[in-house]
Amino acid sequence: MKLAGFACAGLLLFAGAAAAQDGGKTITKTTISLGTATPGGGFPVYGNAFAEIMNAADPGLSIEPRNTKGSNENIPLLESDQLDIALVAGEPSYEAFMGIGRAPTKLKILTAMYSSPGMFVVRADSPYKTIRDLVGQPVAFGAKGSGLPILSRYMLDGIGLKQDEDFKSIYLDRAGDGPAMVQDGRAAALWGAGIGWPGFAAMAQAPGGARFIAPDAGEIVRVRAKHTFLKPLTVPANSYPNQPAAIDSIGSWSFVLARESLPDDVAYRLAHTLHGAEAALCKKLPQACETTAANTVAAAPNAALIHPGVMKYFREVGVVK
Repeated sequence: MKLAGFACAGLLLFAGAAAAQDGGKTITKTTISLGTATPGGGFPVYGNAFAEIMNAADPGLSIEPRNTKGSNENIPLLESDQLDIALVAGEPSYEAFMGIGRAPTKLKILTAMYSSPGMFVVRADSPYKTIRDLVGQPVAFGAKGSGLPILSRYMLDGIGLKQDEDFKSIYLDRAGDGPAMVQDGRAAALWGAGIGWPGFAAMAQAPGGARFIAPDAGEIVRVRAKHTFLKPLTVPANSYPNQPAAIDSIGSWSFVLARESLPDDVAYRLAHTLHGAEAALCKKLPQACETTAANTVAAAPNAALIHPGVMKYFREVGVVK
């Protein structure tokens, strides 16, 4: 989808105030556009839950999720004020903040979403047991515009492999297409990340089941020595069907980012509403249990990257001094 398409699609913040009746009282709604990703991936699931809980907690908000191509499209859409807030994976966020391959972004963090330990999934009857077993095989690395292929590229580079040379790399038009490709043999493995990730769940619940492949302890050490921003993360036991043991891996935190021009009072209101509804969001979506004020402060590469309006709220509630 071209960027220009968003200029005419839907409302941006304050582009129009919708009036709703509540017991004879008019409520002016603030409409906020939220960019997610392609259907079938984790971002639309999270974005829909986020919007539902936030809209219920603050009747004056109307957060409207939109499917996009994912992180790599969401960043320029935010920078051009065509989205108010958007979901962005850890690696694209890091590259944008640090100015890797581009000028440093001025976008701000609204909240940390969840941690994203990366790993491969194969059919349970697959002969592949390690990452190096997959060399030369067709592997679905995620949707074209998402952050997943960036995470895998860093991880593979850390252990001396090149994603587009050592594998027959497949990049999906729709994140939800990956599981079927592994199940019918078009791909040997699917790369993904996170706890409750739809692609992993689909594979684990499929007839015959699935098995996960993550970097081993030595590979994790090698990756972190070269790419220090990646963190050791664990997928707890029983996060997916027939996954009896915890899986250690590496990954990063995904964020809800805000356009630089998002007013401080709006960011404050969003933070106040969100963190007042943490329990409801956790109940709605298990992986959103990690969406907390404390995790936002801990996950941000630098506190200065958190939106000033959010920081004002964090100071008021004592999360930061």
